[in-house]
Amino acid sequence: MSLLVVGLSHRSAPVSLLERATLNADAQIKLLQDTVAAEPAAEAAVLATCNRIELYADVDKFHAGVAELSTLLAQHSGVGLDELTPYLYVHYEDRAVHHLFSVACGLDSMVVGEGQILGQIKDSLAKAQELHSAGRLLNDLFQQALRVGKRAHSETGIDRAGQSLVTFGLQQLSSGTAVEAWAKGKRALVIGAGSMSSLAAATLARAGVAEIVVANRTSDRAERLAQIITESPETDVSARAVPMDSVPFELTRADVAVSCTGATGLVLTADAVAAAVADRVSQDATAGTAAPLDDVREELPPTSVGVEDGCPLDLSAVQGASGFSVMGEAAVAGMDAATLEQHAAWVGGTAVDRREAARSTPEAELITELATMAATVGRIPERRRPEPVAHIPRPAPVLSFLDLAMPRDVDAAVHRLAGVRLVDIESLAEASADAPMAADVDAVRRIVSDEVAAFGAAQRAAHITPTVVALRAMAAEVVAGEIARLDGRLPGLDDKHRAEITQTVRRVVDKLLHAPTVRVKQLAAEPGGAGYADALRTLFDLDQETVASVSRAEEDSEISKNRGPA
Repeated sequence: MSLLVVGLSHRSAPVSLLERATLNADAQIKLLQDTVAAEPAAEAAVLATCNRIELYADVDKFHAGVAELSTLLAQHSGVGLDELTPYLYVHYEDRAVHHLFSVACGLDSMVVGEGQILGQIKDSLAKAQELHSAGRLLNDLFQQALRVGKRAHSETGIDRAGQSLVTFGLQQLSSGTAVEAWAKGKRALVIGAGSMSSLAAATLARAGVAEIVVANRTSDRAERLAQIITESPETDVSARAVPMDSVPFELTRADVAVSCTGATGLVLTADAVAAAVADRVSQDATAGTAAPLDDVREELPPTSVGVEDGCPLDLSAVQGASGFSVMGEAAVAGMDAATLEQHAAWVGGTAVDRREAARSTPEAELITELATMAATVGRIPERRRPEPVAHIPRPAPVLSFLDLAMPRDVDAAVHRLAGVRLVDIESLAEASADAPMAADVDAVRRIVSDEVAAFGAAQRAAHITPTVVALRAMAAEVVAGEIARLDGRLPGLDDKHRAEITQTVRRVVDKLLHAPTVRVKQLAAEPGGAGYADALRTLFDLDQETVASVSRAEEDSEISKNRGPA
């Protein structure tokens, strides 16, 4: 087994790079075809999700494999190899198996324990099988990964720690309020009709939204999703489908919008969102349900810097001055001695006699002492903590966005619009880093470790099976040849005695081969046991082509069996 995986994910690369490296369906197909056509790789599979891109391959050379797979990832993602390389990770043999099993269990997901990854692994295997790029190794690996993932979810409480990105995103939008309470009665817009959008629509329906509008470039898929939601016996939510060009209007009616399309560019710009929010606020203000916001296109204003008439200094440019009285120590922290003397004279009421000013006001006395310190040490040390500055509250959002697309559908500049709340893949990554891990995660890790060991043993044992089969086939040929020779020497031998002699010879051969073949399988299953197959072929002078033909027949049979439901 020479399994190699090269990839990048939210754990290794910034979201901005993952966006640029996203592979569409056509790019994934071309990547698989080019990988199996490359010299080091015999099999290949691509696992591409919203927060990971991984290329799995069976290679005959490690270093050549890493170089080739990295180059192909760069070539098909459109990101330069020099830029991509620092963020790539590489796993080989047992470590590669451990990685995929961990991914299947949700341990490597942005939201630990989420189960959607199992469907994505299944799709990845199906695509590799369809393109005939998955041989015995990757079929076994991905099938086992699916079983391990299902075992983790059934035998542990990882589901309590895990949730879909949709659920986690809605929790971020609700800001601590129960999603059901936050969503009740809201109007929702779902942009896209793929698997993630369908999950979002179903989750919103269960949460109790009043209406769901589905927009998609292909109207048939949008109508089908809207029909499924409307006819679902689990919820009582009306849904309708609209074309994509209706999205700007629907945003003026919506309270929450979820977007997850396969578009390579932005679906919603900051200007489009700002215009929709402005129309929405205007409608609410006309109806008397909300006060209009100021300019939603502008970022919230910063805290203003206080100034006093007549001060000879530009205090807004002085480090530490922002938000403080010009009379306080904090306002003059960092000033040099000459500047402090100027300030002390102004505070004391005269620009001529600093010492008289010092006697006239406590502030001038303080600043004079600071000036003396500045003359000695050069500048006033900035030791004081800033005084609290009045916080300008951000208006409550009138429209909430959940952007689950990679690359992003919604312009990141929407974060700065007043009246809008945007949660995207990047903010979900930051939030999930602080999310608590469930106690069951340790149990899942033990399952993964046990399954990795079992998979490795099975693969090593399977590696020697064709050699054992070829050895027994050779022994059967020897028996057949000797019986034929016996017939020539004893032509009068009756069928009963001939059959008895044949059976006796076969039993002798089977007994002689039984112990060594069983033992060699046991030894081959242990780490480092791959060499026993070579030893067996050498000792019995087995034909390499015979062994290879047995191996190909078994592989074809296994692949055919694995094409069924997982």
